[in-house]
Amino acid sequence: MSEPLPNPLLMNPSNTVLLVIDMQEKLLPSIADRERIVWNTRRLLDGAEILGIPALGTEQYRKGLGATVEPLAAKLGEMPDKLQFSSCQAIAAKLEELNRPKIILAGIEAHVCVQQTALDLLSLGYDVYLAADAVGARFSHDLEFALRRMESTGVTLTTTEAALFEWCRVAGTPQFKQISQLVREASP
Repeated sequence: MSEPLPNPLLMNPSNTVLLVIDMQEKLLPSIADRERIVWNTRRLLDGAEILGIPALGTEQYRKGLGATVEPLAAKLGEMPDKLQFSSCQAIAAKLEELNRPKIILAGIEAHVCVQQTALDLLSLGYDVYLAADAVGARFSHDLEFALRRMESTGVTLTTTEAALFEWCRVAGTPQFKQISQLVREASP
């Protein structure tokens, strides 16, 4: 099978990092549609693992907001504990080490930590993608306006399934078969 031509607009396993922001025990109970958000984030993490895409996570004030929920925590390993809303400072050294231009975000809350991280990443020159079905907020209007603001400033909105297939790029590989299983999972 021939490799697809490189396209600078597309994410792929060699140019992308997945960043999961603040999916914590004491935050999630108040987030609308939290089961779907955790499910989609887990599928992104599984797809990243299958395809060798690095995945990073952050936690906001762990002492007060608790740890990242399972099964996400086990897939992310050690995460920095931050007080700033943006995750950029907490992961800057790791991003520099990874040296990948595209970052896809998942997490909560869309209008606070996710949005501030996205805007900071854009200002640093990264191509920022947002899995819109893997982010949330307590209130639907905050989610709506955060998505609109991020998109208007240059963040590319996508979905979990679109990202998984974009990372994969071709059918007929063992990785594609594993990604297809993730896509066929029943929604919560």
